[in-house]
Amino acid sequence: PKDVAALIQTARENGSEVGILKAAVETNERQKVKLVEVIKGDLGESLAGKKIAVWGLAFKPQTDDMREAPSIPLCEALVAAGAEVVAYDPEARHTARVELGDSIVYAEDPYRGLEGADALCLVTEWKEFTAPDWERVWALMRDHFVYDGRNLWEPRETEPQGFKYRGIGRS
Repeated sequence: PKDVAALIQTARENGSEVGILKAAVETNERQKVKLVEVIKGDLGESLAGKKIAVWGLAFKPQTDDMREAPSIPLCEALVAAGAEVVAYDPEARHTARVELGDSIVYAEDPYRGLEGADALCLVTEWKEFTAPDWERVWALMRDHFVYDGRNLWEPRETEPQGFKYRGIGRS
C-alpha cells in the first residue's frame, strides 16, 4: 500500500493521474470490510452477543507491523456491529493494542480465543495457523463459521467436520 500511494503521489506531482491505481486502492479498502458484510449475512445484521475470534493482526507474518493491517478496519467494524472480538497474533499483540486499544480482547494463544466463539476469521497467514487442530477448534467453538481471509486452508479440511467454510475470494 505504501508503494502504491507513493506512485500515485509521484504521478500527481508530474501532472499525471493514474486512475487505475486509485481504483486499486479503493478496491483494497472495500475488501478490508467486505468480510464483515459476509459475516453479517451468516450471523445476522446485528452481531450483538456474537463472539468472533480473529487469528492474525499484523499486516503480514513475521512482523509486528500494524500499518495498513486489514485487521484494524475488520476489528473496528465487528465491534461497531456489536460483536465481542477476541484476537490472537504471535508478534503484533502489543502494537495492535496501540491501534485498537481495549476495544478487543487479546488472547494468549490461538485456541484460548476460540472458546465459545461463533466464528473464526483468519487475517494473517502465520505459519502456526497452517494446520490447526480442527477437532480442537470444533470442540471450543459455539458455532462453526470459518472465514479464511488468506485462503490458507482447503475447504476439504474443514467441511467434512461440519464447519461452514468461506474462503474469501474463492468461488
